[in-house]
Amino acid sequence: MSSSMYAHIRRNPRFGELVAKRTRFATLLAITVLVIFYGFVLLVAFAPELIGRRLFEGSNLTFGVLAGLLQFVFFWLLTLVYVRRANGEFDDINKEIVHAAWKEEK
Repeated sequence: MSSSMYAHIRRNPRFGELVAKRTRFATLLAITVLVIFYGFVLLVAFAPELIGRRLFEGSNLTFGVLAGLLQFVFFWLLTLVYVRRANGEFDDINKEIVHAAWKEEK
């Protein structure tokens, strides 16, 4: 693509909208991940009795192990949410922007 094509893309108001939407969404997901992860770390540091508590009598499974495993599940789900939105809404806007730039270039 030529530099004039990039200029067409940058001038398109939908490009600014796409950048803003992606940035907000990625920031929200990043904050969510950090809160979950560091919340777990803080639980380990400041509530070890809770982390070491068995889920039920006679179980070898503790709350800490379950919480750690659930983090992985939650992070996979967040990844799925991001991929679905990126492949849906964000890609649709991107295609629209590129298509409009090609029309202006001709």
